[in-house]
Order: sequence, then structure tokens, then C-alpha cells
Amino acid sequence: MLKFLLWLLLFVLCWPVAIAALVLWPIVWLLTLPFRLVGIAVEGAFALLRALILLPARLLGGAR
Repeated sequence: MLKFLLWLLLFVLCWPVAIAALVLWPIVWLLTLPFRLVGIAVEGAFALLRALILLPARLLGGAR
């Protein structure tokens, strides 16, 4: 009986949290989108710098 009451308590406490998560997740995703775009741009810039730095070694036939 105690286990059943604990399950009911968990159900009563957790369904609002689940609904809030479903509602707030798109908002959080939209708020983090600019940071993802900046991360992609910075990653591309670092890849370009790495390619430029390693270009002489690649032209001279360095190990891959």
C-alpha cells in the first residue's frame, strides 16, 4: 500500500514538471541557437587556420 501511495505522489509531483519541460524545451532551444551558430563559425575559423598552418607540410609530402 505504501508503494502505491508513493507512486501516486510521484505521479502528482512529476506530471507538471513533464509538461513544463515539453513547453519550455523549444524556448531553450531557440535561446541556445545563436551560441550554436557562433560555435560552428569558430570551429570553421579554427579549421581554416589549421589548414593554412599545415599547408607547407602537406605540400612537402608530410606524413598523414
